[in-house]
Amino acid sequence: MSDQHALTWPTTTAAPAYADEQTLALLGRCLRGEEMAYVALYNEYAAMIYRLVYGLLQNKEDAEEVLQDSFEYAFRRLAQYNPRKSGLKTWLYQIAISRSRNKRRRKWLPTFSLSQMMGQDVTDMETPTPDEVAALSQTQQVVWAALGELSPKLRETAVLRYYDNLSYQEIGMILGIPPKTAESRMRLAHKALRELLAEEDVL
Repeated sequence: MSDQHALTWPTTTAAPAYADEQTLALLGRCLRGEEMAYVALYNEYAAMIYRLVYGLLQNKEDAEEVLQDSFEYAFRRLAQYNPRKSGLKTWLYQIAISRSRNKRRRKWLPTFSLSQMMGQDVTDMETPTPDEVAALSQTQQVVWAALGELSPKLRETAVLRYYDNLSYQEIGMILGIPPKTAESRMRLAHKALRELLAEEDVL
């Protein structure tokens, strides 16, 4: 194993904070160039990353592109992941959100009317896949559409909170903001959603 791909965290002592021995072992295999280890890593996290970016971008093709882009970026920089600073899921979420932001900057996403967008009830804990969207009720579609009307910052916070059930501390780590800021954004997002839904006579 070359020096540039050497593990930078201990493997013979207790696992660093935010990591477990199984994750460390899998990362070690990846850094040694084992192709099947990369496949295992992708299979373990791809579904949750896809749900995250689909919730942010609300477009199947964009979400698929950002999913692949996020993993390509993560795999190239896997040796830079520090399990003493964050969990692997948090690190991957940070990358996925960053790549989603890049996608929005590259492509000006049109603002659709509520009736043109499809959705998910905010009480559900998982973002629907495109195939699942077709089976949603009219009320759920309106709720998901309202989420799409939020600003990017509020939408990021709401998706992480509603669909992943993350704590404000976890959301803060992913977004690089204090937990109190995450909580404040969630309050604003919730208020905006209630106003949008009131206009549609959902509440």
